[in-house]
Amino acid sequence: MERGSPESFTRMGTLGIEEEYFVVDDRGRPTSGSDELVYEHEPPDVLEDRLDHELFKFVIETQTPLIEHPSQAEDALLEVRRALLEHAHDHGFQIAAAGLHPLARWRELEHAEKPRYRSQLDRIQYTQHRNTTAGVHVHVGVDDADKAVWIANELRWYVPIMLALSANSPFWDGFDTGLHSARAKIFEGLPNTGMPTYFEDFAAFDAYERRMLETDSIEDRGELWFDVRPHTGHGTVEIRTPDGQADPDVVMAFVEYTHALVKSLAEAYEDGDPGTARRHRRELLDENKWRAIRHGHDAAFIDRNLEGTVSLGELVDQESERLGIDGIQRVYDRESGAERQRRIREEEGVDALCESLLVEA
Repeated sequence: MERGSPESFTRMGTLGIEEEYFVVDDRGRPTSGSDELVYEHEPPDVLEDRLDHELFKFVIETQTPLIEHPSQAEDALLEVRRALLEHAHDHGFQIAAAGLHPLARWRELEHAEKPRYRSQLDRIQYTQHRNTTAGVHVHVGVDDADKAVWIANELRWYVPIMLALSANSPFWDGFDTGLHSARAKIFEGLPNTGMPTYFEDFAAFDAYERRMLETDSIEDRGELWFDVRPHTGHGTVEIRTPDGQADPDVVMAFVEYTHALVKSLAEAYEDGDPGTARRHRRELLDENKWRAIRHGHDAAFIDRNLEGTVSLGELVDQESERLGIDGIQRVYDRESGAERQRRIREEEGVDALCESLLVEA
């Protein structure tokens, strides 16, 4: 039974970026390709041990090497993306990205044969069988286990901001859901997902993780699929919120924001700031997440002090100034992924929509 450890939390501020993508054919339609790309052909060196597949054979994942400093993050991300695109093209595939592929019909697509996923399909059934989702995960290293849990608690309020900005999945199973991030709602059908509760310290989180393993509620710690979590193996806090993105500039905006948030919260923890997480009922945080799912860039949220509401635009202005960042402002100022997908489908049709999701590097 694989277990994490407080000793994993040794380094502050390192980064790791995981991206999930769709393997598509020359018309941009989902196709089974992960066996060929992961198992049957040796990938480029930078992808060695950093390329894997997900539940469906048309979903593939990459991980960057450990990034020592945020200034190195963009180069690391682009190097991995270029290697994946080259690998895919060499074997007759293209790569697309969004929270959900608009033409992916889960009943018609093949599941992976990896024992871990076969076990999940057997245990979880319907909601895992339909899980065609793809996201972006950002890890930030934290040098103390209790600090990591405290930061993860505080980050819960920021999760809806990232989701609203990243919203890029209006279509699921071929129809318009009326949502901006249908991926988030589809994924919440799985157990141990969504907004986590508050944990007093690392001992409390560790006891929960251990109990879930010992009661066969999960088969490994990776099945705690919450929107934000302390990763007890990597020694990081992991944000798992954003929808998948074709444009690397959008991904980098979330990397910049996540790193700045974790750094700021780490400083607050070291200064003895009690934070606000104890006041944040999970139900109120879930309401904010729902608003992000439903409205995307047009969302307004219950504010951090739970005393009123604040628009996404106001929050972006505040956060950009507070943290000295500019990426999320550029993401907010542009057309959202969900709006863009709807516009392209309406004006140009599904072929253009599929082409618009092809990954850039």
